[in-house]
Parts: sequence; structure tokens; C-alpha cells
Amino acid sequence: MNCEKVINDICSRYDSAAAEMIRRAFALASESLKELKRSNGVPFIEHPVGVAQIVCDEVGLMADSVVAVFLHEASRVNDSLLDSVKKEYPSEIVSIAVALNKISTIKPKDTNLEADRYRRLIASYSKDPRVFLIKLADRLELMRNLGALPKSDAMRKNMETMFLYIPLAHQTGVYNIKAELENLWLKYSHPEQYREITNQLTATEKDREALVTEFVNPLKDKLTREGIKYTLKARTKSAYSIWRKMLTQDIPFSEVYDVFAIRFIIDAPLEKEKDVCWQVYSLVTEEYEPDTSRLRDWLTVPKPNGYQSLHTTVKDKKGKYIEVQIRTERMDYEAEMGLAAHWSYKGVKREEGMNNWLARVRNLMENPQESAYRQVEESGNHDVFVFTPNGDLRQLREGASVLDFAFDIHTNVGLKCTGGKIGGKMVSIKEKLKTGDVVEILTGKNQKPSADWLDFVVTGKARTKIKQKLNEAQNKLTKDGKDILDRKSKSWKLPLTDEILSALTRKYKFKITSDFYAAVGAEQIDLADVKAFIEKFGSEEAAEAAKEAVPVAQQAAPAGNSEYLVIGSNERLRGLDYKMAKCCNPVYGDEVFGFVTINDGIKIHRMSCPNAARLLTYEHRVVKVRWREAVSTSSFQTKLKVVLDDETAANELFTIVSGFGASVRAYTLNARAAKGDFEVLLTLFVKNSSSLDKIIAAIKKMKEAKQVTRL
Repeated sequence: MNCEKVINDICSRYDSAAAEMIRRAFALASESLKELKRSNGVPFIEHPVGVAQIVCDEVGLMADSVVAVFLHEASRVNDSLLDSVKKEYPSEIVSIAVALNKISTIKPKDTNLEADRYRRLIASYSKDPRVFLIKLADRLELMRNLGALPKSDAMRKNMETMFLYIPLAHQTGVYNIKAELENLWLKYSHPEQYREITNQLTATEKDREALVTEFVNPLKDKLTREGIKYTLKARTKSAYSIWRKMLTQDIPFSEVYDVFAIRFIIDAPLEKEKDVCWQVYSLVTEEYEPDTSRLRDWLTVPKPNGYQSLHTTVKDKKGKYIEVQIRTERMDYEAEMGLAAHWSYKGVKREEGMNNWLARVRNLMENPQESAYRQVEESGNHDVFVFTPNGDLRQLREGASVLDFAFDIHTNVGLKCTGGKIGGKMVSIKEKLKTGDVVEILTGKNQKPSADWLDFVVTGKARTKIKQKLNEAQNKLTKDGKDILDRKSKSWKLPLTDEILSALTRKYKFKITSDFYAAVGAEQIDLADVKAFIEKFGSEEAAEAAKEAVPVAQQAAPAGNSEYLVIGSNERLRGLDYKMAKCCNPVYGDEVFGFVTINDGIKIHRMSCPNAARLLTYEHRVVKVRWREAVSTSSFQTKLKVVLDDETAANELFTIVSGFGASVRAYTLNARAAKGDFEVLLTLFVKNSSSLDKIIAAIKKMKEAKQVTRL
């Protein structure tokens, strides 16, 4: 290929300013790609030049799309190039190149099985419809040169073309490119059948040309006498379409009646459309013998998508079968460009959520110079498409989190999910996903779902499975509690009647008995109190006790007018005993709450405690808590987990901690051979949450620190 000659030809189609921009982009790409060659040894620059030629000549896009082709290819070997040329080229051209780069990263693992998802992913990257049209040109150029690729690469690209690009070309109405891609796919997938069909078409080409003339001539005078204005379209079925019909109907080439088709496009007013179409049908069938079994009347009863036309097959004087289609200009427009577009009625599945995008592409094809298409609207497809580390593609609702993704992989992965990594960076289970993210899920064997998970998951599967697990846990507690009470009542030799159970449920302020059982199963109720209640049940005292029963939280709540338990002093207020919960180690300044336990008084928990969601469901045992303004306790105990790349960096942790006035009480370091890093567990004494936050921030700045977690 003479690249300079092709570029000169392309530039001649545009004004001088556009041509100069194309030449600059071409020079930039030539420099970036000068060391690269295609598999057949030719310079790689021939690929973007070929794509630019298709974009200009066959797709008919403007100069900015041609420029985007060169910027896209140049930046694939130089990641920083697009940033460096932002001032030289309009932002929309750079945006197109960025989107093309994203599509180029798609590496389908099993295109056939996940074709729908990958097509949607391509559409999501193509919010500007020019992106897809350029990519389609790129694929056409590749397919025209597929024979130059190694066999394994050629097979993979050929399959991608069939399951991804041909359906999208069909949907967007780029029929010339679609037909060529189909023929090229057949050429490389079934070379013998392709040769047979193309040779048959070549051998019969002159016969078909003569057939058109012979068929139309007898009808011309009749149509003119009736005052019918029409346009004639004649087409030869593509090799791929013929092959498909031969395959599905198990017939030879000679029995494919619609190899050749003639379409009458009638100029008629709306109120006379059907009458005129039937009039043309009558004239055709008067002249030629119709096969009534092949009459398709979509005038009287249009297809569900609105498609209207008359289809029939007739036999000429020599016994040749010809397919005839009769429709008006309006019907033809609707079939080709409107709601009943060709891509819909030909049997390709309509992609929900893509209609707006497809409409913009079709509009662009009809009006390539309209400035309106530069106002890029947001795509109608709002799903996100993310990948597993192995390259599997997953499609999720907009707003999906890491936890949603985990459940999409497998229910057990979701239930044990503790967080994830996106692009190698640690993120929480709540992190929202973006299209193109590569997500690795982290799990923990002790992880359990909590009710607060339902606050941020958006997919139906995640919500359903979380609720099921929570219900299972509640049911297990209910069963355990019932078993405990049954055993205890037998050992106490006391009856446990329905009347007593109802009274106990009222005493502990539960609405239903199963909740009372669950509280017993969770060890939230003192069984000695239950025994005492049963022993005196039936007496007047028992009745009074049931009436005057006080919720557990009220029994332990602070006396006086204050609704808060004030903590942070060495003294225990108003006779109440409280302790800092070891599961979350609160420090001064944290958002906290109190929870009444059976034997250990009130435990103070952080609002971010892993157990908080479960404990807060027992509203009658939750105590409002606030810190004293001046805290006499000098320090609070807390724990950190730090993951380091380098074992020697552990010494720096002590320096950081002491630098903020804190001290290390305990320290362990464990090598994680499987992950090639080191886990450090620190038990610290800190003054307050602000001091702790500063320590964590300083540790995160260490280049050796992969993860810092407060325990």
C-alpha cells in the first residue's frame, strides 16, 4: 500500500484545515508505529491508513473521525500520548480515541456464550456513535487482511466478528459492511462452501442481468398506463445469506429461489398505500405465475415491529423463480430507518437499552455533516461491565458494588466477601463499580452477612441471597432457643405451656414467640430469670410481674433526666458498669453506642463495628452513649492490621506510632507465603480517634504498605 497516496486522496475530500489536521495525526502515528510490523511483515501503519480510508470512503464520516483513527493507534503503544496532544486536537476527537482504546482492550474468552454482554460493553464504550462506526471500519480492514494473521489469531478474530461485530452492524443498518463481514467470515470459516457459492454467482451473473431486463420490460408499460410511480431496486443475495439458506433448508444452490430479488418502491399517498401495492401485485401476477404458498401479506397485518410489505415469489416465462417485494416509500423508510428497521425484522435480537444509541448511529449515517451529532448524549444503556482477573465479563446494574459483583460470581463468594481489589487497589465491599473495572474479590472464612448489606446492594440476586441467609441465621437462633428452653424446662421439672410462653414473650417485650426464642438462642436472656418467672407463674405475683415487665434496656439505662450514658471517665456512673467491646476497640472520639449484655453490663461498640448492624436490631437493649467533654483516661486500646511488601519496613511502623504520641502494646509479624507479603498486627494505646486517623494516614503513605485496616 502506498500510504502517502492514500492519505493525499483522503485529504482531498476535506477542506484545507481538516486536511492539515489529518496529515499531522498521520505523521504522529507513523512515528509511533514505525518499529511495528503486521504478521505478514508489512509496516503496521498500513492498518490505520486502511481503516481511515474505509471511514472516509465507505462509512462517510468527517475528518475528525479520520484523525481519531490515527490518534487511537498511536496511543496504543504510547499511553501518555493522548495527554500530550490534548491542546493540539479538539477534545471530542481525543474522547473518541480514548473510547476506541477501551474497546481494543476487550479480549472475549468465549464470544459465543457471552456475545450479548460483549456487544453491550462495546455499546457502553460508544456513547459517541462515531466510536462504533470507526471500530466497525477497523474490524473490516482486519478481516480483509485476516489471511496474514497466524492461524490461531485468525480463528479468534473471525469468531469475534461473527458474534460481536456482524450483529451490531446489522442493528445499526450498516448493511454494506455487514454483508462483507459475513462473506469474509464464511470465506475463512468454510472456505470450500464459500468458493462454491461465489463461483456459482460469478457463473450466473450475466444470466441475472438479462433476467432483470426481461422481467421488468413487460411491466413498464402496464405500470405507466396505470399512472404508478415507482423505483426499482434489484439485488443479489450475499454468499453468506445463500449459504445460510442452503444450510437451514438443506437444499442445493439451484433451489435457492431468492438468490435474486426485485423490490418495487411505490410513490403513493398514505390513504392509498395498500390499494396501490395490491394493484402492483396484480400487475406482476398477471404477467408471471405466482407461488401462492410464498405470499407474505404484511400490509393487512403488519409485523409486531411495524414492518409492512408484500412479499411473493413468481416464475417467469423460462421457469426461473424470482422474489418480489412491494412496498411504498414510507414503508421502505420505516423498514430501513424507522421503528421497524431492517435490523429488527430480519431476526436479530433487539438489544434492550440500546435503541437510543442505535438511533443516533443511524441518524449519523444519514446526516454525517450535521453538527447535532456532536452533542453526545448519554447512552440509553446504563449497565456496568466489569471483568474478573481471569478476563470473564460480568454485566451488572448501574450502581452495583463490589458485593453485588461477588454474589454475581457465586452465592458463597458473596456471603464470605470481605472486600475487593480494583486494578490492584484495596476497596471495601461498598465500592461502586465502573465499566471496565477488573475486580478481584477477597473473602474471609469467618465473614457473615449483616442487615446493613441490604442498604447498598442493588442487584436482585444479592438482595435475595442476603435475606435468605439472614433468615436462616434467625431461624437457627429460634430453633436453638427453643431447644435450650425445652431442655431446661425438663431439667427444672417445670411446665412450659403456650400460656407461659406468651407471658414470657410479653415480659421481654417481643411481638412474637419466635423472637423470644431467638433471643434465648443468642444468649441475650438470663435463663435464671426465666426459671424464676415460670416458678411463680399462675400466682398473683406472676400476673403482676408480666404486667409490670420492663424492657432489658430500661433495666440498665441511666437514671435521672439524661437520655445518654456519658463515658470516658474512670468512674462508673450511677452504679452502671460498662466496658469497651473487644470486637471493635472504641477510642475517644469514635461514634459509639451501648449494648446491654446479660452478664457483663453495658458494652460500648463503635458504630462501624462489624457486629453493629446485628446488635442495633435489638432496639430495647441499645443505650445512647456520648463521650465526656474532658476525658480523664489517658489512652485507649485499639488494633491495626498492616500488610507490607517488605519485612524490613516493619520497623518504620514503631517510628510512626511514637511520632503521634501513641505506644505499641503488642506486635506480631507473619509471612504470607501464598501472597508474597507480610501481615503485621499492632495493639496500640492512643489518645483519641483523631490521633489514630493520623497514624493510619501516615502508614498508608509508606510505599511498602499494601493495606491498613483498623480491627
